[in-house]
Amino acid sequence: MPAVALPALTPYLITAGIGWVMYRRIRRSFGRQPWQPKRTMFRLALMVLLLGMLMMAAIFLPGVAIGIAAGLAGGLLLGGFALRHTRVEWHDGHPTYVPNPWFGGLLTLLLVGRLAWRWSHGAFADGAAATAQQASPLTMAFAGALVGYFLLLNGGLLWRMRQLHAAAG
Repeated sequence: MPAVALPALTPYLITAGIGWVMYRRIRRSFGRQPWQPKRTMFRLALMVLLLGMLMMAAIFLPGVAIGIAAGLAGGLLLGGFALRHTRVEWHDGHPTYVPNPWFGGLLTLLLVGRLAWRWSHGAFADGAAATAQQASPLTMAFAGALVGYFLLLNGGLLWRMRQLHAAAG
């Protein structure tokens, strides 16, 4: 493939990559999942980093602070409900958890739908600088909800798995 064709394919490759990541994320929302503490710690650290980035956006981008705060509050609330409906158990001698599929899947689909809506209306056509100047409070609220949700869910899952190990022995 000539090097000139790569820039023309870049949007399609990025879209396919994002689609693959979303597929894997949604697939992990269904059924029994093996407990992987290192992966949970990595996700927790990533969510803390994203939370810091959202806080910077709330400070430096005009008009998005309320959207981010509302999204974080809603995400933390949904994360609490999801954690309450997540089962932790031993299966074949290994710790596992069964997440409630509807909470995380719904939030993920809402964010993807919102980004697709913004993309279809030309929000990302003018480059990163122009996109930052026209940041949408609604989109930032969805991002805040996802960060709050996964921050609470991963932290709570870590805590509940430690309780499961302590109860076993």
